[in-house]
Amino acid sequence: MKFLVLIPDGSADHTRGDLGGKTALQAASTPNLDRLARFGKVGLVRTVPEGFPPGSDVANLCVLGYDPHLYYTGRAPLEAASLGIKLAAEDVAFRCNLVHVEDGVMRDFSAGHIGTGQARELIGALNDGLRGAGAGFFPGLSYRHIMVTKGRGLKAECTPPHDISGQPVAGHLPRGDESDWLRGLMEASTAILADHPVNRERLGQGKAPANMIWLWGQGTAPRMPDFQSRFGLTGSVISAVDLVKGLGIYAGLEVVDVPGATGYLDTDYRAKALHALVALERKDFVYVHVEAPDEAAHMGSAEEKVRAIERFDQDLVGTLLNEMPAGPDYRIMVLPDHATPVEIRTHTGEPVPFLIYRPGLPETPGQTFDEESAARWGFRMERGWELMQKFISGDPELV
Repeated sequence: MKFLVLIPDGSADHTRGDLGGKTALQAASTPNLDRLARFGKVGLVRTVPEGFPPGSDVANLCVLGYDPHLYYTGRAPLEAASLGIKLAAEDVAFRCNLVHVEDGVMRDFSAGHIGTGQARELIGALNDGLRGAGAGFFPGLSYRHIMVTKGRGLKAECTPPHDISGQPVAGHLPRGDESDWLRGLMEASTAILADHPVNRERLGQGKAPANMIWLWGQGTAPRMPDFQSRFGLTGSVISAVDLVKGLGIYAGLEVVDVPGATGYLDTDYRAKALHALVALERKDFVYVHVEAPDEAAHMGSAEEKVRAIERFDQDLVGTLLNEMPAGPDYRIMVLPDHATPVEIRTHTGEPVPFLIYRPGLPETPGQTFDEESAARWGFRMERGWELMQKFISGDPELV
C-alpha cells in the first residue's frame, strides 16, 4: 500500500464578492480534485487546536499526525533543522525575516521576496555588525532566516510580520520577557542594513530594500517520535518551505529537494509531482506541500490564489493521476494545512476541507473539493492529529 498526502497551503478561504460569492477553491477550475472528491470521502478537520497560533508549523505538525499539545515547541527550531543548524538543549531559535518597513509601517514582510544571494550578503553583514550581541544569524532562503541565542528571549511575545501587513509596527514589537533586548537587536539591524550595497542596488532597481529584521516564532528543539515508529511506514517529504522540511527531519522522513521548487507562485508543480512518484517507488508514504496559494493570500490577491489552486490541480494532481503506475494499491489525502482568507491576508484556525481517495470507492454525485461541499457531505473531526491514523489504518468512516 502507498500513501500520498497533498497540501495546497492556505487554500481554504471565505466567500468573496469578486469571485461571485464563491471561495477560491469553488471559483478555481479543479477537475482532478473534484474527481477525487466525487469518488472519495470528504469532510472538515480542525488542524489548529484551540489555544494555538494558526501557523503552518502547528497545522502541518497536526496533519502529520502529531498532537501539538505534546510536540509543538515553536516554528523556528523546525526551520533551523532544515538549514542543518544543530540546536543545543539551551538554544533558542528565532525566525528572522528580512522586511521592508517605511514610515513605521510594515510595507512588505518579505522585502519584495528578496533573492537568496542578496539575502545572504545581508545576513553576513548582520553577523559582522552584531558580533558580541549574544546572537548568531544563519542564512536561509529569500527573506526567511534564523537567529539563535543561548537561552534568551524564549518567553517574549512576538508577532508574525505577515499578520501586520500595512500596519504600524510600533504596537507589534516584541513584548514581555527580554523583549527590550530583542527590540534592541531589531533596531540595531536598521543601521546595518540601511546603507548596505545590496539595498542601494535594490533601490536603484525600484525594489523594496530589506531595511530591518523581524524576530518571531521562537522555540527550542522538539522531541518527537519518528513517523515510521508511529505508523509503520517509511516516508519522504517534498516542500520548498524550511519549516515543512524541518518537520520532516524531526519526523525521520527523507527530505526530497526538487529543482524549480521555490515556495512561491512560480514553483514547479509538475516537478514536485514527478519527484513524488519517484519517491513512492522507494517509500510507503510521501507528503507533498505547495506554498503558492498561501503566498497569494498573503498578497491579498484572490486572482493569484485561484490561479495557484488551478495549477496545483492541473500540474500536480493531474500529473500524479496520469503518471501513477499500475500496481500497488494506494490512497490519496488532500487538504490545506490551514485557511488563509484573502481579505485578512493571514491565517485562521477554522476547520478546513479534506478529501480521502482510494480506488474502488463508490461515486457521490455532486461532491466536490471545497469548504461548502465538505461541510454538507462530509465527516467532521475536531482532533485533527487523529486524521493521519484514520487515513493510514483505513478507518471505514473515511476510507
